[in-house]
Amino acid sequence: MSPRLVLFGAGNIGRSFVGQVFARNGYEVVFVDINERVVRALNDRTGYDVVIKHPDGTDEILPVHGVRGVLATDRDAVARELADADLAATAVGAGALRSVAALVRDGLARRMEQRPGSPLDVILAENVRDAASVVGDIVGTGPMVGLVQTSIGKMVPIVPAETVERDPLLVFAEPYNTLIVDARGFRGPVPDLPEIKAVEHIDAWVDRKLFLHNLGHAAVAYFGYRTAPEAKTIAEAVTVPEVLAGARNAMTQSAAALAAAYPESLAERDLIEHRDDLLTRFANRALGDTVFRVGRDLKRKLARDDRIVGAMLLAANHGVPFDAIARVYAAAVEFGATDESGRVHPGDDEVTREYRERGVDAILRDVSGLNPDVDPDRRIVGAVREAIG
Repeated sequence: MSPRLVLFGAGNIGRSFVGQVFARNGYEVVFVDINERVVRALNDRTGYDVVIKHPDGTDEILPVHGVRGVLATDRDAVARELADADLAATAVGAGALRSVAALVRDGLARRMEQRPGSPLDVILAENVRDAASVVGDIVGTGPMVGLVQTSIGKMVPIVPAETVERDPLLVFAEPYNTLIVDARGFRGPVPDLPEIKAVEHIDAWVDRKLFLHNLGHAAVAYFGYRTAPEAKTIAEAVTVPEVLAGARNAMTQSAAALAAAYPESLAERDLIEHRDDLLTRFANRALGDTVFRVGRDLKRKLARDDRIVGAMLLAANHGVPFDAIARVYAAAVEFGATDESGRVHPGDDEVTREYRERGVDAILRDVSGLNPDVDPDRRIVGAVREAIG
């Protein structure tokens, strides 16, 4: 009998990455989702295709077999699946994580009744810095549950609406296919799969994703909108020399900060190689990722612990320059890219209007939570003011 993974979330990351990795390595994957159409299609077809978008413009089809679905609203069915599972995972996003945690808690209770002494490891494929704490507050911690943080570096473009209408299971993805997991989070053995990379200090890798990958991605979006507003995609924007240089400089400073913060896990030379690889991946036109999608949601992306201010705080706390990162912030407060219907993301117009009417200090205080009267906040406020000029 094949080992079974119960995977919460049949969205793009769930299907194109986590589900694909385990299913293609012999696991039966049971998706739990609220989308009735997707769940029905999974049960009718027991498989789907992942279209890998290569930088040279070619497509590679990865067929995925041995999957089925369960509606998240059927709490009893979900609990039964978890009671018998070999492994569980989530790929639902921060907003749904607490609701999923409640389902996991109920499933663990049934599992303890039916299989006492059989722990369950839950891989949290969320790119949320405190995902294990969020889930642990609801599920609890102890020897019977392993809460496994991850760092998700795979980029998955949005599938066109007409394609979704034709096939609700088809997903696109880039070739990158490494799942970085917390080796210390498992209660059982780490799955021995070629795509899984188990690390000892997951916080370093989560911050690497946020302060190198996400920072660089956002930098391309914000510099791209300011310098080349005609560029609608990240791949177009990153080819503009000024945009590329600005993103590279910010990522270089963040790489130095990460190396200083996590010397036991992250070497600066490896981070620079990762920087260059990311910039190459951003230029993959086949992904079709838009400047709007990557830059939108300014209130979240300018928050104190997110990709820009968080990277500056890390740098400031380790004596690393961050003026190039401050220039990303300066570009972000002017961001006004729109979707295909000509609309800005809800709330983004509030940020840019506040900036125009009251200046950057209001954004630094109200959105980013920075206090100019204390360090290191004072230094960050000063660097952003200087970047704006």
